[in-house]
Amino acid sequence: MKKLLSLFAIRRDERLMAGFFTLILIVFHALLIAKYAHIFMPLKRFYWPSFIHNFHISGFDPIPYSIISYWEPGYNLYRHPLLWLFYYPLYLLNQGLMALTGVNCAIFIIPFVQIFCSLYTFLFFYRLLKEVVQVSVKDAWLLSFMLFSFAYVLLAAIVPDHFINSLFCLVFTLYVAGLKMKAQNTFNKLETVLLFVVTAGISLNNGLKVFTAALFTNKRKFFQWRYLLLAVILPSAIIWGFCKWEYAQFVHPVEMAKKKAQAEKAKKEKQKMLVMNAQKTKKNNTKANTINAKKATTTPKKKEEVVPIYARSFLRWTDISTPRLTTITENLFGEGIQLHSDYALGDVLVSRPTIVTYKSVWNYVVEVSLLLLWGLGLWCGRRSKLLQMVVCFWVLDMGLHLGLGFGIREIYIMTAHWAYIIPLSIAFSIKHTTKPYKQALRGFAFVLTLFLWAWNGFLTVNYLVQ
Repeated sequence: MKKLLSLFAIRRDERLMAGFFTLILIVFHALLIAKYAHIFMPLKRFYWPSFIHNFHISGFDPIPYSIISYWEPGYNLYRHPLLWLFYYPLYLLNQGLMALTGVNCAIFIIPFVQIFCSLYTFLFFYRLLKEVVQVSVKDAWLLSFMLFSFAYVLLAAIVPDHFINSLFCLVFTLYVAGLKMKAQNTFNKLETVLLFVVTAGISLNNGLKVFTAALFTNKRKFFQWRYLLLAVILPSAIIWGFCKWEYAQFVHPVEMAKKKAQAEKAKKEKQKMLVMNAQKTKKNNTKANTINAKKATTTPKKKEEVVPIYARSFLRWTDISTPRLTTITENLFGEGIQLHSDYALGDVLVSRPTIVTYKSVWNYVVEVSLLLLWGLGLWCGRRSKLLQMVVCFWVLDMGLHLGLGFGIREIYIMTAHWAYIIPLSIAFSIKHTTKPYKQALRGFAFVLTLFLWAWNGFLTVNYLVQ
């Protein structure tokens, strides 16, 4: 336990950059609090409608606000089985503060979680580059700032959702796995179970990445029956069984009650309409029935219809209708990395089109430049087990989002789950090139990082102060 806690000690040579990075985060959080505090601070009987209907930053959902205001799951329990339980201590804290202050303090509490996860993601990624990849201190800091210059990594650090929690767990897993690979050590059963439970508890699909890290680190030992049974199969079965129990216990009764209430409301409205129609004259009654029939049979036209692979079970969240090539260009490597100035931070489920293009060709130049740097880094680090492992992480994400189409209309929101592969790859290109080229790569990476901080920072600040 002491060894684990020692990882969270901020070292003397890290304090200046850690303080500077934290100050940046505090500024962004202060702007967000100033934008929404007057809406979210008053005490209410039900908090969910207030948070969901009033919070508008891209497609992020401020579910943590709701969880620590009124104890209920909020998140889909099959996708985020333990996340709401992790927030329980903060719920108790908020209840105490509510009693003392007479206002809801959720908007002030959640930033502490966001800043903690962001800061340690920043530090663990820096250490990964410096200690495992073994680039220089300056290059490690540069590429750590590059990671948070990406639009939806920066936003994940600010908005009250689960993405920065996931990024923290993934980068921590990479750092620990990297140290073990370097020392030729392996994950033991307890370490694997703890990493899996926390990571999968926040976002279930990311639990596969923990097992992938264990596979690359333990190699053949991963398939020893004791390890495979106790560290992989049993925890997976337990967390899946817990998901089903949670759903049956907390969600299903609420869903049934809502459906019953909706059915009763629809029945009453139908009866009311029949009575009103019966009181009119034959001519007006005929005309009204025609109008009402049209209204009843006409459904609101959807801007963009989503076609799933199959309309039942988990496959109902898939999508085969959204175009992949334009999605990759404008959303995966576009919006996720640098915001579009049109519809900036708009929600695709409200008013933002699925595909938005950049006004300037220079945004595409930046996108292509970053991809070229990434490609060079993949080539230079192709023999690294660490980079191979991260590529497998990325393939898992792309199979889920581009292959199955899960969340593809908002694929940029998931950027925090995979974007670390880009600066990590660039670190290998800087490490393996000769001095003249090393300077050029470092300078190019610096210019791109500076541009992305300026571009994404300006659009984000501009949105928050409106």
